[in-house]
Amino acid sequence: MKNLLILFAAISISHSVTAQVIGKQFPDMEAETVEDKKVNLPADTKGKYTLLGLAYSKKSEDELNTWFSPVYNKFVKKATGMMAGMGYDVNVYFVPMFTGVNAAATGTAKKKALKNVDPVLLPNILFYKGELKTYKEALDFEKKDIPYFFVLDAEGKIVYATSGRFTEDKLDEIEDSIED
Repeated sequence: MKNLLILFAAISISHSVTAQVIGKQFPDMEAETVEDKKVNLPADTKGKYTLLGLAYSKKSEDELNTWFSPVYNKFVKKATGMMAGMGYDVNVYFVPMFTGVNAAATGTAKKKALKNVDPVLLPNILFYKGELKTYKEALDFEKKDIPYFFVLDAEGKIVYATSGRFTEDKLDEIEDSIED
């Protein structure tokens, strides 16, 4: 079974930009769960395929939300009955990024998530608070109003990248990238 971690990064990646990040090591990122537990990406996910989704603006967060149910159903939800054992062993993380003056809103966002997000999704949401420049440069973030998604291999290298609102085609491409 394969492992996948979803990281949402709010920005658009064109095909040429996507090609630029494929094969690169995902930059180190320290994020926190809603319970303030630290998670170091990609270090804490090594040994598994990882899908990450990043968003750093309100509009990109809205598009990020379009991915929650489809990704959860495909990669996180445990299959039962005749399908038991047929699912993926994946790590999935949605990561809203709080940078600059918005960093102060991280605590409020965590409280809001506890109140408004389905409890089964909460373990898959991480909060990043810090600077953005490192990620903009390393991941070629171009547009702040869309989320970015990266599939990492077992060593933390980017094997697939996409951005924007959810589509079935994008989900199929993500699935293909973890089955190779």
